[in-house]
Amino acid sequence: MIISKLKWAGVALLATLTVGLGLMVSTPAHAATYTTVSSKAVTKTAYHKKSSAGALYNQTHTTKLTTLKAHPNTTWYATQQATLKHGNSKGIYLYVSNQSGSLKGWVWHGYLTKGKAAFHLTYAKGAVAMDAVTGKVIWSKAANTARPIASVSKIMTLYLTLQKVNDGSGSWNDVVDTSSKGLIMMGNSASCGGFKFKSGHKYTVKDLYYAALLDSSNNAAIALGQWVAGSNGKFIQQMNAQAKAWGLTKAHFVSASGLENSDLAAFSYSYGSANANKVSPKDVALIAKHLITDYPRILTDGAIGSKTIDGQLCYNYNNLLKGRKYYQASLKVDGLKTGYTPLAGYCFVGTGQASGKHRIITVVLHDENEFTETRSLMNYANANLAD
Repeated sequence: MIISKLKWAGVALLATLTVGLGLMVSTPAHAATYTTVSSKAVTKTAYHKKSSAGALYNQTHTTKLTTLKAHPNTTWYATQQATLKHGNSKGIYLYVSNQSGSLKGWVWHGYLTKGKAAFHLTYAKGAVAMDAVTGKVIWSKAANTARPIASVSKIMTLYLTLQKVNDGSGSWNDVVDTSSKGLIMMGNSASCGGFKFKSGHKYTVKDLYYAALLDSSNNAAIALGQWVAGSNGKFIQQMNAQAKAWGLTKAHFVSASGLENSDLAAFSYSYGSANANKVSPKDVALIAKHLITDYPRILTDGAIGSKTIDGQLCYNYNNLLKGRKYYQASLKVDGLKTGYTPLAGYCFVGTGQASGKHRIITVVLHDENEFTETRSLMNYANANLAD
């Protein structure tokens, strides 16, 4: 059996060969116009692209809608089948759409193969989607490779802060020492700044908790650590001790804020021999799981869009929250923490609980499209999560 395609004057001509008992074998042509010989509804079936060839058209093939190559990791769901005729050639075509229904059209059946497409994140160098109830990893990419995590580090700082408040050894109303020259300088820094510690002002644990969580204030996180443990060094030791107690073998901290020592040195807050906090995506997700499980108020607080403290606006940079650019109502995102340094890239720990599903935790590290890819990861996780 020989099948060939000939091109003349930019129009694809289809060569066919009659074999066996008068059967016609053909490949699809894409010139206008196609007519429908017959059509029928079919049971919704998942397909993905067979190769880089193929495109979706309207039923008469007068308009190309998109190429399969442009959507390499998309699962296409077929709901109709038709025999379309073009010239003397006939072929079987499927009417397909992506999961959201935003892309749909007719495609020759030979360009597809049955089954869902493998899920893929293009930009994240490390990622995890975890069931927050069971701890089961639903999907991962370099899950056990420790990477710099920037301000995502603050979820450990916030955990230890909440631990001290909840065990009664500290209070939300305790006044935190913010007189350090280094912390004042850090608050005024264009690159490392955060909440400004104004001379003569007194800031409580609650003030700095919101500044660190919502505005990702670096000096607020360091000041909280000193309040928790008595000094910056002792607090970092406590961070590592807590990670060890949880069995996290791919987590090492040198900073309460997530700033690297190369930045912290200018403010006299460098610690240890390593330059950066380095934690694997899976261990980040486990820290988040402990935080959410032990101190669920973090979800209510993490969903706050902004809060004014001492005249300063603390803005939550989680762009998956309601009203933000990447919001998707069905995901019900209510946390958790963003992060960025040039070394770590854009990092994000997200969490949400879709209706009828377990809560999920997602982590993307060094991801230039952190919110888009987190949203995709959340949708994938929910589709593959136990009820």
